[in-house]
Amino acid sequence: MNVMLQKSLKLRPYSSGYHLVTDQILEAIPEISQIQTGFLQVFIQHTSAALTINENADPAVRRDFQTFVNELIPETYPRFIHIDEGSDDMPAHIKASFFDTSLQIPISGGKLNLGIWQGIYLCEFRTQASGRSLILTAFGAAK
Repeated sequence: MNVMLQKSLKLRPYSSGYHLVTDQILEAIPEISQIQTGFLQVFIQHTSAALTINENADPAVRRDFQTFVNELIPETYPRFIHIDEGSDDMPAHIKASFFDTSLQIPISGGKLNLGIWQGIYLCEFRTQASGRSLILTAFGAAK
């Protein structure tokens, strides 16, 4: 028998940066425990934030991500035209395109099959963002 389910998750507002949200995702969709083998797709419904998977232990990794990406795509770039919502508007769109809008993670034995040092990040590129909306879709063979 196959299992397919979908849920929405509204994250609280975060400041600009890279934030681990793995636990919030797992709390929002505990039904993955019913799936023996399958996938969880996580999709973000925004154009100025993104998702990625990376180091989940050392917070310095998240700070280094922010430092590097902000230097690569600075808010002070003088040729941006789309600045309707502030100086971080167009840089946020470009940064989001460098990352993912969706992730697909294996489910094995009812659990996400992430590597030991992997976590799911919300990549927040706006200085003052509202809460972000995620769509979580789990599918696979039932236990």
